[in-house]
Amino acid sequence: MKRFFCFLLVLLAGTGFGQNTGNLIPKPASFQVRPGQFVLRPNTILRVPSGSEEVIALAGTLADRLRAAGGPALKVQNRNQTLTPAHTITFVLVSDPALGAEGYRLDVQPDSITIEAARPAGFFYALQTLYQLMPPEIFGNQPSAVSSWAVPACRIEDRPRFAYRGLHLDVSRHFFSVSFVKKYLDLMAFHKLNTFHWHLTDDQGWRIEIKRYPKLTEIGSRRKETIIGHYYESDPQQFDGRPYGGFYTQEEIREVVRYARERYITVVPEIEMPGHAVAALAAYPELGCSGGPYEVATKWGIFSDVFCPYEKTFTFLQEVLTEVMDLFPGPYIHIGGDECPKASWKASPYCQALMRRLKLKNEQQLQSYFIGRIDRWVQSKGRKIIGWDEILEGGLSAGATVMSWRGTKGGITAARQGHDAIMTPGEFVYFDYYQSDPTQEPLAFGGFTPIGKTYSFEPVPEDLPAAVARRIIGAQANVWTEYIPTPEKVEYMVWPRAAALAEVVWTPREGKSWEDFSRRMRPHFRRLEAMGVRFSRAFFDVVAESTAATDGTVRVRLTAKDPETEIRYTLDGSEPTALSLLYAGLIHQNRTGPLKAVAVRNGTVVGEVQSWWFAGSKGTGKPVRLTTPAIKPAGVDPGLLTDGRYGYTTGYLADMRGIAQVRTADLEATIDLARVDTVRSVRIGLVRATAGNVRLPRQVEVAVSGDGRIFRTLKTVSMNPEERGRKEIVRPTLNFEPTPARFVRVTARNAGAGGWVAADEIEVN
Repeated sequence: MKRFFCFLLVLLAGTGFGQNTGNLIPKPASFQVRPGQFVLRPNTILRVPSGSEEVIALAGTLADRLRAAGGPALKVQNRNQTLTPAHTITFVLVSDPALGAEGYRLDVQPDSITIEAARPAGFFYALQTLYQLMPPEIFGNQPSAVSSWAVPACRIEDRPRFAYRGLHLDVSRHFFSVSFVKKYLDLMAFHKLNTFHWHLTDDQGWRIEIKRYPKLTEIGSRRKETIIGHYYESDPQQFDGRPYGGFYTQEEIREVVRYARERYITVVPEIEMPGHAVAALAAYPELGCSGGPYEVATKWGIFSDVFCPYEKTFTFLQEVLTEVMDLFPGPYIHIGGDECPKASWKASPYCQALMRRLKLKNEQQLQSYFIGRIDRWVQSKGRKIIGWDEILEGGLSAGATVMSWRGTKGGITAARQGHDAIMTPGEFVYFDYYQSDPTQEPLAFGGFTPIGKTYSFEPVPEDLPAAVARRIIGAQANVWTEYIPTPEKVEYMVWPRAAALAEVVWTPREGKSWEDFSRRMRPHFRRLEAMGVRFSRAFFDVVAESTAATDGTVRVRLTAKDPETEIRYTLDGSEPTALSLLYAGLIHQNRTGPLKAVAVRNGTVVGEVQSWWFAGSKGTGKPVRLTTPAIKPAGVDPGLLTDGRYGYTTGYLADMRGIAQVRTADLEATIDLARVDTVRSVRIGLVRATAGNVRLPRQVEVAVSGDGRIFRTLKTVSMNPEERGRKEIVRPTLNFEPTPARFVRVTARNAGAGGWVAADEIEVN
C-alpha cells in the first residue's frame, strides 16, 4: 500500500490539487471560481441553526473528520448566539423548492463558508463536496502532515439529476462482513449515491435471519463447497471442498440500516422469488413442487427448482417479508422475479390444476399470478415492490417499480405503462464484467464494461416524451459476486467505475464530458487511496496493437490509456520498472516470447503490468487458407492463425479470441511462405475445453509442397481427444528433418461426435 500511495503522490505532482477547483466527482450542476481560499484554523467556528439536531450532528461530523485527519479542532456554535465570529462555516436552512430534498449551495470566500440547504440531506452532500475541495488527507484516519487546510474560493449550486442513485451488492454468492458493508456505504455516500440494493437471498445462500423460520440460516446459509472457476472451465467441474456460509443477524441488519440512514442512504432488501430459491427450499423442502430433498447450490447459474405456488408458500413468504419490513423501513421491497424456469411447474399436478382453476393459459401467466399476489400483499402493508424486468410479463399493479437489466427496453416499456423504472442494463453497469483486456484481468463473469462505457450510459433516451421520461427515476450498478470472493476484489471491480456511475446519475446530462471526467479522475484516485480503497488501475493500462509483416516479424504499437504517462517495457520476461526500456516507436518482434509493459509517470510506476505473447516465425504474416471455413468467429479471416499474436480463452467458454473454430470437420490450414524456404518445425496452438465439446484433434499432421498441389507428409502425431481437465491452449511442436518447401499444410483431424476443433497461432520455423 505504501508503494501505491507513493505512485499517487507522483501522479498528482504538478496538478495543483487543492487549488484546481474543477476536480469534483460527481461534477456539480453549477460551479464558479472565485479568487483566494478559505484556510481552516483553530479559531474557525461551525455555526448551526438552533433546534435542528440533525444539522448540528452533521456539523459535528465535519469537526470529527478534521480531527481524525490531524486538522484544526473546530467548535460548534448556535447561530442564534449574539457572538458573531469572523471566521466561520455557517449552515443555513432555507425554504427553496429549487434545491429539492438533496440540493445545496456552497459559498466559499476567504473569510467564510456558507452552506445552504432545504433539508439535512442537502447539507450532507454539501459536506461531501467540501471534503473534495480540501486536501485528500481529509479522508485518512491518521493525523497527516498537511500544513494548510485550505479550501479554494468558489460558489456551487448543486442538486441531483435523479432521485434514485443506486449501487447493488450480492452477498448470497459470497458473503461480506458488516464492517465491509459499512465501508461500502461510506464510499457510496461520498459519491452521493443514495440507495443500497442488498441482494440477500439466492440459490447459493440465504443471508438474513428470519426468526420464525430458523432453518433458513441454520441450513440455507451454508453450502458444502463452491465450484472453482467458470461453469465450463474444467471437465469434470472442480470444487474447493470447503464448506461456506454466513448470514446477518437481525441486530446486524438494524445496525447496517441505521448506519446507512445516517449517510442518507436507503437500503432496499432483495428476497428472491419465485426463482433463485434453492437455498430456501433446502431449509423448507415442502415449499418446492417435488418436495425435495434440495441442497444449497454449489454452482452458479439458474436452477429449475423454484417456489411452488402453494398457499403455504405464500404464507411463508408473507411471514418472511413481515420480518423483513420490520428491519427495513424504506419504501421498497425487492422481490426479484427474474430467471424463473417453469419446468417444475409444468411437471406439477398442483400447478396445472391451479392454472385450470384460474383460467391461466401458460406458466408465464402463473408467474404473473405469483408476483401479483405478493405485490398486492406488500402494497397492503404500505410498501412498494421492485422487481427485475421479467415482472412486466403478464401485467403489474400500479405501484410496482421495474428494474431494467436486460438492456433498457424493459424500463422504457414500464415507463410507458405508467410504472416507475430504474435503469441497470448489463452492458453498461454490471460491475462483475471485465473492465479491461480480459487477458490482463482477474477472473470475471465475462462481458466488457470499461469505465468509459459506464460513463457513456444515458438512462433516459432522448426521444421519450417528457411524461414518460419522468417515470425513469434513476439508475443503478450491479455487483454479482460469483467470481468476487473477497472485499479486495469487490473494491477492485467497483472502483473507479462507480465514480462514473455517480456522475451519470447526479450531474446534468449537458454537464458531462468524458475528457473532463478523465482529468478529474487523476486527483480522485488520491482520495480513494486515502480511504484505503483497493481500486482497479485499468485507467492507466497500456494497450498493444500488432501487425504481422511479411518478413516474419510482428510490429507492435503500444499506447497508454492515460496520455500523461510514458511506457516502459521488457522483452525478456522480466517485470518492467520505471528504468526499463522506454517505448519510443514500433517494436519489431522476430521471435516467440513475451512483451511486458507498464505505465510510468514522473519516474514511478502507476499502472498494472500488462503482458502479451507474440510469435515471429517464417509463417508470420503469410497468407493462409482453411479448407473448411471457420464457423467461429463468423466470417473470420484465416490470417489470425499467422498474425503473430497468441490468442486466448478466458474462463468464460464462449470468450475465445484470436482462435479459429470448425465443427465436425478437420481444421486444415495451408500457409504460403511466398518462396521456397527450409522448414524444420511447426508449432500449433490447440484448445482443449471438453466441457464445451471443444476437443483436441485425434491427430496432427504436417505436410509440405513446392507447388501447392502435391503434398508430402513430414510428421504425424497422435493426440487424445478424450483428455479432460481445465480449459487451456496446448501448443505441440512437430519437429522433422530440415526440408525445402513453399507451402506448409497443417491438419488437425476432428475426433467427430459433433465436436469442435479450435486452433490458435501456427508457427513455422
